[in-house]
Amino acid sequence: MIRANIHKCLVAFALLVYATAATAQVYNPFNQRDNEYRLLGLKRAKQAYDAVRAEYERQQQLFEKGMITSLDLEQSRARFYDAEVNYQQSLLAVLFEEQHVSVARAVKYQTADDSKHVRLTIANTSGGTAEFQQLLRMDDELLRTLQPDVIHNVYVSIQNDDRAIISRPYEAKISQLRFDEPVRLDFELLQDLDAVTIFLYYANGAQRYMKVFLEKDASVDRVAVQSEQFSQEVELGTSSAFDLTMELFSGTSNTFSLEVVNLPQQIGRFFKDPAGQVRLSQVKFTQGNRTKRAALEVSLPDRPSSEVLMDKPIPFYVLVLPREKIDGLTDLRERMWTETELDSLEVGYVRLELIPRGKGEITVRAPQLYHAINAGGTAEMYVDLVNEGSNRLDNIELNVDLPLGWSRTVEPRVVPSLEINEEARIVFTFIPPEDVAVGKYQVRIRTSGLSNSEPVTAEDKTVTIEVKPRASLAGTLTVVVLLIGLVTGVVVFGIRLSRR
Repeated sequence: MIRANIHKCLVAFALLVYATAATAQVYNPFNQRDNEYRLLGLKRAKQAYDAVRAEYERQQQLFEKGMITSLDLEQSRARFYDAEVNYQQSLLAVLFEEQHVSVARAVKYQTADDSKHVRLTIANTSGGTAEFQQLLRMDDELLRTLQPDVIHNVYVSIQNDDRAIISRPYEAKISQLRFDEPVRLDFELLQDLDAVTIFLYYANGAQRYMKVFLEKDASVDRVAVQSEQFSQEVELGTSSAFDLTMELFSGTSNTFSLEVVNLPQQIGRFFKDPAGQVRLSQVKFTQGNRTKRAALEVSLPDRPSSEVLMDKPIPFYVLVLPREKIDGLTDLRERMWTETELDSLEVGYVRLELIPRGKGEITVRAPQLYHAINAGGTAEMYVDLVNEGSNRLDNIELNVDLPLGWSRTVEPRVVPSLEINEEARIVFTFIPPEDVAVGKYQVRIRTSGLSNSEPVTAEDKTVTIEVKPRASLAGTLTVVVLLIGLVTGVVVFGIRLSRR
């Protein structure tokens, strides 16, 4: 009996020594180089975890048989938990390091309401490396639970160079992004740009800023045209320019013709580059430059007509046609087009609007600007007001700047209205004071009015009035008597001289 107990004790002691030696051999603490070579560190941690787990299971069996104490079991359990945590940390470090999200495509397109959108294709490219493929082949319950081929909670937004979000929605969330299963997102651009920054943020704290040049949707095969100054008021007899921004959405054509339809023939038009140096009839896009700018210059006639009416909007269209389509549209300028017909052509166009405005122009015609009067007299004159502008004049008023002490009458003082080329005569009477000194005086006439509720003025006229001294009756009679005496003396002298 004693021998049997001694034998059991020896066996238990041998097993304990073996377990301790085995644990000391297989348990491998953290190596500082594991941070640099994370996959090798994971292999070391996995090997140590498997060995310690097997040892812990053996220790449990020995404890159940009463061959080791509870203290020995707790020590084995602590080593097992420590190895398990080390393995999980190494596993998570590798998974998070290998996670990678990319922008597979970024395509810009325009909708029917002329808003610009971007289609982003976001892909999980984590499984592309050889190390990650080796990790995926590991048969481990914990690894399968963590789903190494899935990236959770990916946040995506579109920003400009100032890191301001320029998309609606401001941010999109992808709950799960699986390897080899890309996700497509659609954003509306709040700022029209050709190059944007894609910001990616995943749940493990990783983030990426990707500056990308947007592709153009080539499926529509047309040019999108926009104008910020699509409606303008232009005075008759003047010119104005409509800015045009053209963006290519085509995979086949790259040369396009510029045309204008529904604009009256009395209105001149031509296309030019933004600098205004060169006239254009066609534009050509290149692979690196799919956005072009131009301007449409329009010139209005000096006078309204049946087709160019005052204050009546004239809608028209600018067309950007592929070169191969222009040959089939021989009656392009000879007819009026509707938007439905333009849509059926499947070409890019923009609707513009021109509102002819006129402005009255006051011309003051004064036949005489110099008057001579005697002291105590008055000076009378008139001027003719002529509307030589392109719109009616209203409330034409004449103001007179007089010398000190002078007075005046104006008839009429205000002209209620004056149509185009219509005339009105204004009569002035300038009255000097009783004690006016002899000399020259100047009077300034100022004319102002309204045209389309805007002030209009004419060139000032300056009138010179010379005041001469009063005539003396006694002096005048003396001069007359002397003249008569002189004439009589000459006649008498002549008669006497003839008798001799």
